[in-house]
Amino acid sequence: MRVIFLIFVTLHGLIHLLGFVKAFDLREVKELTLPISKPIGIVWLIVTALFLLYAILYILSFKYAWLIGLITVIVSQILIIYVWKDAKFGTIPNVIILSVTLLSLGSYVMQSEFTSRVEKDFSENNTLSTDILTESNIAHLPAIVQKYLNYTKSVGQPKIKNFRAEFVGGMRSKPNDKYMKIQSVQYNFYQKPSRYFYMTASKMSLPATGLHLYQSETATFEVRLLNWFKVVDAKGDKMNQAETVTLLNDMCFIAPATLIDSRIKWEVINDTKVKAIFKNGSISISAILYFNTTGELVNFISNDRYDTDGKRYSNYPWATPVENYQMINGYLLPSKAKLIYQRPDGDFIYGELEYKSIKYNLNSLED
Repeated sequence: MRVIFLIFVTLHGLIHLLGFVKAFDLREVKELTLPISKPIGIVWLIVTALFLLYAILYILSFKYAWLIGLITVIVSQILIIYVWKDAKFGTIPNVIILSVTLLSLGSYVMQSEFTSRVEKDFSENNTLSTDILTESNIAHLPAIVQKYLNYTKSVGQPKIKNFRAEFVGGMRSKPNDKYMKIQSVQYNFYQKPSRYFYMTASKMSLPATGLHLYQSETATFEVRLLNWFKVVDAKGDKMNQAETVTLLNDMCFIAPATLIDSRIKWEVINDTKVKAIFKNGSISISAILYFNTTGELVNFISNDRYDTDGKRYSNYPWATPVENYQMINGYLLPSKAKLIYQRPDGDFIYGELEYKSIKYNLNSLED
């Protein structure tokens, strides 16, 4: 679709050359019967160049491409109105291009909220020690958790103050729905726990964006269809609690070195199963961690998370079984995960994710 749109914009832009040719009498242009002055002809040429520039920036996913496209469509439409009798049908491609630029603008607005929150956190939440994690640092943990930290190669590496992770995969809202493809990027910080998760997706061939924000014990979750229309708007105490569970889940699977955090209390159930109780300010949540005898953490189940669309909040056990441990940026981590609500009528697998990249202890936002 992106290539088709690129060709569409390019052809529409080149058609504007007719106005330039007409104005400078370079050849007969039967399609344009109304006179065009040379200054206006120059504007037609400039619009051609702008459409070509927009097409290039669009295919390169330049974040301000929408601005070039919006300006170009406006100027183009003014020219079309100027010679309405001859060029009125040029309004149709302009409407199509305007629609795409508005979609891009909506995505830009959501992403700007994400990046501004991350940048603010980098300026305020960047003083955790990155000393080397040693055996003495993990001595207070249950034996199986210590084994896990050694297995993941966390011991002997710097303590983690933040991370950036990218995922690809699929999500759905109902058991019979097809998975919609998603891409996401997130940042987590641990001095004052925070989590920012930005997601792009496509539902019924329509673009959508999602944004999780969690800071100062407060969480929000939005999903916007066509990047503008809210279809999920979740907030409040239950959302705050649910996102605290997600934060602990990230610590377990993406940043195991953070499990030394004093805000986590541990209860041993047996040799391969422990309970983690995580308290962030006034919010306290817990989860059962399941390990195998090799030392791999293979599942995480919490009763403190909610399935929500912003209107209803359903409390089901939330499980995230993982598999395929691989070396990822120096750590041995699970590369694939399923997201499951254990409903009374059966497990609902609403998401499947796979790591694309992970980076630790950054000092600033990365594009």
